[in-house]
Amino acid sequence: MKPTDPARVWTADPSAWAVWAAYAVPLCVLPSALWRLSLVFTDNAVTQWYMIFLSALSMGLALLTLGLVHGWGQRCPRWLPRVGGRRIPARPVVRVALIGGWSLVAICVYFLLNHRFHLVQSTWVGIGDDEPVHPTPGWEVLRYYAPMLGWGPLVIAVAADYGRRAAIGRRMEKP
Repeated sequence: MKPTDPARVWTADPSAWAVWAAYAVPLCVLPSALWRLSLVFTDNAVTQWYMIFLSALSMGLALLTLGLVHGWGQRCPRWLPRVGGRRIPARPVVRVALIGGWSLVAICVYFLLNHRFHLVQSTWVGIGDDEPVHPTPGWEVLRYYAPMLGWGPLVIAVAADYGRRAAIGRRMEKP
């Protein structure tokens, strides 16, 4: 296979630490997703769809991080119409991953600073008039969200490794 072959996927292997970090991302998200899903069976029906959606969305996004260290993250699946089998350009992937990672870091920093210094005084905002006021969550709830503090930095690290490997692949493709 020639280096300029369009069917070629760059083959620079991910760093061992990047593979571990990519697999750690879903593990960081899993406790909060399972806790939210457990509320589906105990909470009222108004928030059930929201809890299921939020759990599925967060786990789906976390699992996408694995594509940054596996070959399936470099090429669209063949079963997709029109784009099946095409290479996924690395630069937009890295940009989206870095934006997502830095957004997660910013959200966590905002939450921690607001929790400590009360930058924004807020009261409970429910969905609808009949939504009950819930108490501020304590450690019994926050312990499920504490592992999510690692989500953003891990995504940033894995995206940086993906970008490094893509740059190596681009250099290998040049004649």
